[in-house]
Amino acid sequence: MASDSTWRSQGAAKRQAILDAIPEKWRLQDPIPAATKVPDVTGAYIQQYLSEREIEITESDAVDIVEQTTSGRWSAVEVTEAFCHRAALAHQLVSCLHEIFFDAAIEDAKKLDAYFAEHNTPIGPLHGLPVSLKDQFHVKGVETTMGYVGWINTFQGHVNDPRRATEESELTRELRALGAVLYCKTSVPATLMAGETVNNIIGYTWNPKNRLLSCGGSSGGEGALIALRGSPAGFGTDIGGSVRIPAGFNSLYGLRPSSGRMPYQGAANSMDGQNSILSVIGPLAATARSLTLLFKAVLSQQPWYHDPLALELPWRDEIVQETRSWIERAGTGVPSLAFGIMRYNGVGRIHPPIARGMKLVEQTLRRLGHQVIAWDPPSHATAHGIAGKIFNLDGGVDMRHHFGLSGEAKAPQVLVSEEGTELKASEISAINIAKREYQKQYMDYWNSTVELTGTGRPVDGFFCPLASHAAVIPGQYGDVGYTSFVNVLDYTSIAIPVTFADRTVDVSPAGTPASELDDEIEWDYDAKTYDGAPVGVQLVGRRLQEEKILTIVEHIGKEIGQDSK
Repeated sequence: MASDSTWRSQGAAKRQAILDAIPEKWRLQDPIPAATKVPDVTGAYIQQYLSEREIEITESDAVDIVEQTTSGRWSAVEVTEAFCHRAALAHQLVSCLHEIFFDAAIEDAKKLDAYFAEHNTPIGPLHGLPVSLKDQFHVKGVETTMGYVGWINTFQGHVNDPRRATEESELTRELRALGAVLYCKTSVPATLMAGETVNNIIGYTWNPKNRLLSCGGSSGGEGALIALRGSPAGFGTDIGGSVRIPAGFNSLYGLRPSSGRMPYQGAANSMDGQNSILSVIGPLAATARSLTLLFKAVLSQQPWYHDPLALELPWRDEIVQETRSWIERAGTGVPSLAFGIMRYNGVGRIHPPIARGMKLVEQTLRRLGHQVIAWDPPSHATAHGIAGKIFNLDGGVDMRHHFGLSGEAKAPQVLVSEEGTELKASEISAINIAKREYQKQYMDYWNSTVELTGTGRPVDGFFCPLASHAAVIPGQYGDVGYTSFVNVLDYTSIAIPVTFADRTVDVSPAGTPASELDDEIEWDYDAKTYDGAPVGVQLVGRRLQEEKILTIVEHIGKEIGQDSK
């Protein structure tokens, strides 16, 4: 085991190497203002370092970008260079990158432009689109540390393993085949099991909208980078909320699909082999339609022929068309879509901005003519308890091993125990039975709502918070109960941006006795510090209903945005 000074120096050296990979022309010369003076570095702040052309490119969403690059109107090189520049700025502002390979990306972009010049057609539907990756995905010639000091200069902690330079994750391979340009890998909390992003390599990844707050976790670097428009879209992973939490904390959209729809083959992971709750891959982006673009593109690669856990389930246009027909019926007097609303999970009292966000969602649904019912399912506390047991099945063996490679310290934000007891097979079986029984209870409850919707169908989905708070104060992310129940059920879920915390609005009504205030709301919260924090919610659909939920969110997300202004 290395000494304290050794792992600290190793982490510091890697941290400096990341900064050194930024071209000199893109390094900030003046000191970055303190977060207390300039909390928000999005929008006009980061734009001051960019040309008008770079702003035009980087503030286009993924769909608009590929319309330009697949038609030859924008070159892949120009687009790639613009996002590399903005990503370099983003890292210097909030520490969101683990790996930078801009030179390789620009060379790849040149090949794409040469192909288009010769054939007058794009390589694929993502031709020339820069895509960022959470630091779990292997890229040829690029290191994967996953936030562990002990993984530096190794392959997942194994010294001299030649795969580091030659093998790529299945998702990486498919993105290249689609014409995407890979250029950076983003920060994660070591272990991945945290609602904040912190490790002993890059330190803490901050929220671009308010640098006094967290960007979320574990796909926190993705959330922060995309919030600063240093990436038009990227991929994270989600085992307890790790795509949806950073999406919500950074005013983005983020998809948690059901297991088997996205290829996980060849990606690094914590507790690899734990299959009671599978980690899944999902995209994050500034617009809902960008999620659809990436999800549909990856499915076109038929990942079920390359990943033994991927389901042979192509993109289903018929579900999209059926869902759109229901949307169009809203407000006509003909039964259309119906949704449940659940503000409170019975465990974590919500902060005022979250309560206001949920009310905005309900108002939008009613304005659009959709049916709304109260969602009162089997206890989410039960699901949270099941998830907690599963996340600690190995008693911390995996965590102790990987921290032990360097002797580094575990961050307090990690939500799993380092001191547990490894469970026996019979104990794991009992947990799996409890999970299956809970899934059946939830299924039966969902089916029962057919009596309440008026559409002749059970609810089409339900809305609930992503966390009890908005983008959180560092060290205060308590539990993942508002998101982990989805993983227990293996349902489809999408994070949706709604509004921002407001210190002048999100306060208890003046002169109202405490006994008359909503006891589901935690009024004793730091309104000043949370001011400006992004507020997101999630729409939850049934298992494998990605096409349906993506279609609904493309429609409703824009409408919620209008109502929140």
